Amino acid sequence: MQRKISVNLGNFLLSLSEITDLANPNIAQHQQRTAFIALEIAKFSQVNNELLENIFTASLLHDIGAISIEEKLAIHNFDSVELNTHCLRGELLLQQTPWLNKISKIVKNHHRSIVDWDEGIENPIVYAAQIILLADYIERMINREKYILHQTNTIIDHIIGLRNNVVHQKIIDSFIEVSKREEFWLDLVSSRIYPLLLHNGPYRNIEIDLKGIALIADVYKDIIDFKSPFTATHTSGVSSCAEILSRLFGLTELEINLMKLAGNFHDIGKLIIPNSILEKPDKLTKEEFAVIRCHTYYSYYVIHTIGGLKQIAGWAAYHHEKLDGNGYPFHCRAEDIDTGARIMAVADIFTAISEDRPYRLRMNKEEVIRIISSQSSEKLLDSRIVELLLDNYTDIDNYVQNKQMEAKCFYEHKFLKLTNDILNT
Repeated sequence: MQRKISVNLGNFLLSLSEITDLANPNIAQHQQRTAFIALEIAKFSQVNNELLENIFTASLLHDIGAISIEEKLAIHNFDSVELNTHCLRGELLLQQTPWLNKISKIVKNHHRSIVDWDEGIENPIVYAAQIILLADYIERMINREKYILHQTNTIIDHIIGLRNNVVHQKIIDSFIEVSKREEFWLDLVSSRIYPLLLHNGPYRNIEIDLKGIALIADVYKDIIDFKSPFTATHTSGVSSCAEILSRLFGLTELEINLMKLAGNFHDIGKLIIPNSILEKPDKLTKEEFAVIRCHTYYSYYVIHTIGGLKQIAGWAAYHHEKLDGNGYPFHCRAEDIDTGARIMAVADIFTAISEDRPYRLRMNKEEVIRIISSQSSEKLLDSRIVELLLDNYTDIDNYVQNKQMEAKCFYEHKFLKLTNDILNT
């Protein structure tokens, strides 16, 4: 185990941005494609480095407040009449982290027409939000079933009609110049857009340490959990349980912090699962459960694409694997599952059965112990870690519940309240 952890910031943001758009081919790479358009316009306009970075980051995360797949598909449709909720949610989520707070106002206003601003285009927030508004609009106009160079003239003509009533003329003029290059359009719809943004974006040479990684992971922890009220504190519970079990097991301080990080990311693959399945009150059909089973694959996929974090991909994503090889989706056997992944599996099942779900109420202590002990006896879970849990049950349960209460307060008093206030206005 290395002593220090760092990741390339561009690699990190691109991978996290990608997961939210994987669920449906109609929105695949939407945020990355929007970021590409915005980046090209900003570069042509020769904005300063700080503004370029803010535009790039806000573009990659501009739909971060659209929590469910159903909501993302709705706002991608031009017939959608309600665009305010995801903008305000995005602002709230990003405000929780000092580094991302600087782009929160940009994300909040990325659907705001130029005529609705009191400030002029010289204001960097207005300028950035306007570029992203235009980039988002262009990306949504693209017909994914039609060759891109057969539709560029129609897109450009439509965008010209937005001058000064939706988007400032200066920004549209910059786009018109950029759009004259066929290369721009071909790059935009290329499957290579991830490496294009990684190597040509403003963060190609910027590394962040474990502290910076953890701050951004905290934002995604909330995004993962807030998809549904039934999972609103699940990730917080798993991460805190994995943390305390790791400490009791005797892992190093670095390993404990990495386990917390893996806990925060363990269910990131659930961002591609429709809420209609996650919140179904009845037993899932065979087909629906097959969809659920893919979430850990995508958790592994995302984490493994981030250089510097590959060693925790298994810790996060193997939480439904069993020591006998009958877990999912990788069907790992005992020799393939290391200590971190074994701890995460116990943390996940402990947290899950201690929570309310759409199809059942939370289980009491006796039921929890019975189920976890049974899986240990059947050699599905590591008996050493199960014994640690049972021997320290009260302390672990109290710690997990306190962490979950913190998450619940933020969810109910800020996130959910904001959503309800918008819907009731």
